[in-house]
Parts: sequence; C-alpha cells; structure tokens
Amino acid sequence: MKRGRILLADDHALILEGFRTILGPHYDIVGTVTDGISLVDVALESKPDLIILDVTMPLLNGIKAAGQIRKKLPGVKFLFVTMHSSPAYLQAAFKVGATGFVLKSSAREEILDAVEKVMKGRVYITPGVGGESLEQFPDLGKPAVNAKSLTAREWEILQLVAQGHSNKETGYLLQISAKTVAFHRENIKNKLGLRSTAELTQYAIQEGLI
Repeated sequence: MKRGRILLADDHALILEGFRTILGPHYDIVGTVTDGISLVDVALESKPDLIILDVTMPLLNGIKAAGQIRKKLPGVKFLFVTMHSSPAYLQAAFKVGATGFVLKSSAREEILDAVEKVMKGRVYITPGVGGESLEQFPDLGKPAVNAKSLTAREWEILQLVAQGHSNKETGYLLQISAKTVAFHRENIKNKLGLRSTAELTQYAIQEGLI
C-alpha cells in the first residue's frame, strides 16, 4: 500500500525531530523546513499529500504560506500544529484550506489520529478548541475585508491587540492613553466591518502581522 507523503514545517528543530519520530514509521517524510518562504518553495517542488505546519514561522507565517500553496496545489491537505488555541487562529487556518488543527500540547496518539483522519479527507480539530465541527464559524469563506483605510497608528494598534495586549499595555507601548487605544480599536473594527477582538486577531493573522 502506498504511503502518504508529508512535508513538515516548524521553526523549532526539536519539534521537527519529534514529528519525524512519530510519523516516520507510518509515512514518507519528503522534507522539513523552518520558515514560510522555504515551505512554499519545497511544497511546490515536492508536491506532498499533506503539509504539517505551524501558524507562527519566520519570513512568512503559516497562514500566508498555506494560502500561496493552495493556489498552486489545490489538492494538498494542511494540518496546523500550533500553540495557539484561540478560535481566531482556527478560523484563519480553515479559511486558507486547512482540514486539521491540533495543539502542540497534544499527545502523540492524537497527532497520529489527526494525521490519519486528515489523510482520509476528514476534518480534525483538537477538542476544546472547536470540537469536531465548524458550526461556531459562520463566516468561513467570507472574502477578506479591505484595510487600505487604516492609518499607520491603527495598524500598530491592530498588531498589538492581536498579540494579546490590553488597552493599557498597548497604550504603554505606544506612549498613548488606554482611552485613546480604545477609541482607535473601535475605529479599526468599524473600518474593517469586524465585531470582536477575535475577529481582529483573525484578520491580523491573515495579513501576516503576527
């Protein structure tokens, strides 16, 4: 029986070695990369069945890289294995074509189970992040909104908010008041047509800000 071909992408060597140890006996590992740009290049060259990748990687984040690969390799499957448990990251991943989302804290048995399910064309999401369905994400597939109207200051605030900073922390970093940060946050949401911090985070991921 033909073994599935997997490309691994993570910026930590220990994580990549761990994946090799877990998956090597069952699948063919066609390559390992440590940044998003290399991921795109190697994926287009090796044409794997499945790409296992992180959201956060140097040069080009996993969301952006997956979006570029999907345009050239529409049949490739994506399994995100990440430390980010926010639903915003989950939604961003599935918008670019992921069929799996697993946390790095997961046991090796769950990693193997997720890979097997995704290889078979099924969806797998770590329980506690989104369960086994995407019903909580009614906007999947919705086109990205236009951000040309954001000012330089609003871009700064969007990035800091998406990184998890409070209004007070953001204000301290930018040397403005928390009240001013809150005002800008509302302007950003209005300009982008977004409703919550989770949606702001998702948008920032898609734009490669984090």
